[in-house]
Amino acid sequence: MNDIEINLQNIRTTIPEGVTLVAVSKTKPIDELMKAYNAGQRIFGENKIQEMAEKWEHMPKDIEWHMIGHVQTNKVKYMAPFVNLIHAVDSIKLLKEINKQAQKHNRVINCLLQIKIAEEESKFGLNEKDTIDLLNSEELQNLSNIHIQGLMGMATFTDNHEQIQNEFSIVRRLFEELKPQFPEFKTLSIGMSGDYKTAINSGSTMVRIGSSIFGARNYN
Repeated sequence: MNDIEINLQNIRTTIPEGVTLVAVSKTKPIDELMKAYNAGQRIFGENKIQEMAEKWEHMPKDIEWHMIGHVQTNKVKYMAPFVNLIHAVDSIKLLKEINKQAQKHNRVINCLLQIKIAEEESKFGLNEKDTIDLLNSEELQNLSNIHIQGLMGMATFTDNHEQIQNEFSIVRRLFEELKPQFPEFKTLSIGMSGDYKTAINSGSTMVRIGSSIFGARNYN
């Protein structure tokens, strides 16, 4: 058994049924991803569209690809033929572009709205009012090739456990408030390698785990 298989096995024992594990494979070579694939992992998350498209070209076609990074509208076309879920949607402009590109491929693309819960300026996302306005907008009703299935959030990068918990509870509360009006909301994507157990306790249905599976990233 290789390290990746062992890591995956250990992580799976800590994730309850009903919580989806996204293996965050950004910067990792295909042979590393294949070790995870051979250990049964079928959902991979990337944060650069071109890198994801290249991996999609060369890897088995039963993989579900998730785009977890900030999305530039001019890059949507590269992932439109195959992406399964786009996590970090933060504007109607981006939704329109996803819809347009999905239409070209006769697909409906699943999306999550990114809610800004972190303190860092570098983190993107919508506030509560803008989220509600967007969901109720007429513009959104006209986009038939996208499917918004929930919310996503990224906590502040901190060792303050209480702060992380508080930030997760903000997006969880919004998720629960919106569900009666939007019964298709089934995904709350919160939690990464360092805080996924806190996220699960806070109601997460999807965790994005990278370094705990693949080891430290290589950004060279």
